[in-house]
Amino acid sequence: MRAYVFPGQGSQTVGMLADVAAEYPVVEETFAQASDVLGYDLWALVQNGPAEQLNETQRTQPALLTASVALYRVLEQAGVEAPEWMAGHSLGEYSALVCAGALDFQDAVKLVAMRGEFMQTAVPTGIGAMSAIIGLDDELVEKACAEAAQNEVVSAVNYNSPGQVVIAGHKAAVERAGKACLEAGAKRALPLPVSVPSHCALMQSAAEQLAVELGKLTFNTPQVPVVNNVDVEAPREADQIRDALVRQLYSPVRWTETVRHLVAQGVTEIYEIGPGKVLTGLNKRIDKAISGDAVNTVDAIAARK
Repeated sequence: MRAYVFPGQGSQTVGMLADVAAEYPVVEETFAQASDVLGYDLWALVQNGPAEQLNETQRTQPALLTASVALYRVLEQAGVEAPEWMAGHSLGEYSALVCAGALDFQDAVKLVAMRGEFMQTAVPTGIGAMSAIIGLDDELVEKACAEAAQNEVVSAVNYNSPGQVVIAGHKAAVERAGKACLEAGAKRALPLPVSVPSHCALMQSAAEQLAVELGKLTFNTPQVPVVNNVDVEAPREADQIRDALVRQLYSPVRWTETVRHLVAQGVTEIYEIGPGKVLTGLNKRIDKAISGDAVNTVDAIAARK
């Protein structure tokens, strides 16, 4: 049984998908649909940069969503059958919902651009931070965060794989928690180059704004079940999908549990549909028996046909 997973922020690079676009016109057609909604040329930004602009969250999010949907459409056109399951990491959950037929592509492009804007305005640049904690048990990371908070926000926000947990919150609190994790035996505490502390309590105001926009959109029953980040469940009802997307913004991404859930359903192959190969690396750390790779080159697409 196969699953497709869709990456989140951090997988974007200037020049991504250039080789695939040269062979498959649907890539640029998909980006043109996104550009119509956004009011600027997204393909030009993705191909030419500057990287600083591409890395602004309100641009990163539609760029990654569009890249993943474009790759999914390439596979569809090549006659590759849809997978039995889908999931996405943070922003990638929106890509999964589009590819599963639950959400209109252009609606999603507009939505994730707004999601980025809401996130950025909720926490002005320089106030928040994120760090990856390497080589420490989840419980000890959580304990370090609780003890380091001191009336500020810091919490575990991405359970990416065993021994890799990302924390987020107020900058000083994240620094204190990182230090506490190292003292507790973590191998490393790596500050991440992000402008927004995603998936922590500081995102509550952004989630409220997102809820209003989600309420305006039509959601269909997914044609392929999408396992969500927040509950590790695959809801089918529109209201349940909306509610999970709202809570996702201020709740942890439970990626380790998501992959284990897919395996428990009988999934043996997981393919990453989007730029980079971050999830492919995490998935193999979560369960060595999983096969599959990132599908974002002409060769990788040919291998799936």
